[in-house]
Amino acid sequence: MFCIFATITPKNEYFDEAKAAIQSILEETRNEAGCVQFDIHTNQESSVLYLYEQWADEAALDYHYKQSYTTQVFKSYEQWLAAPVDVKSFTLLD
Repeated sequence: MFCIFATITPKNEYFDEAKAAIQSILEETRNEAGCVQFDIHTNQESSVLYLYEQWADEAALDYHYKQSYTTQVFKSYEQWLAAPVDVKSFTLLD
């Protein structure tokens, strides 16, 4: 199992758009063959989004990154983000 934890920090004025963009791809992403879990989180204190993802393997994640709905969100990030996305990858231990 391959896991991702991404911290996404949009500019304040783009927070709602960034959140909506990710929410709009939840169902499609969750239906991808290699997707085990794909969840978006936030907290009350900040305008930061957190993605927790579990994938069958890195190939499944690579497939996800190539989908048009994913690339559209990444393209929007170019304007929306206050800082680069911080992506941490993990391997689930049994």
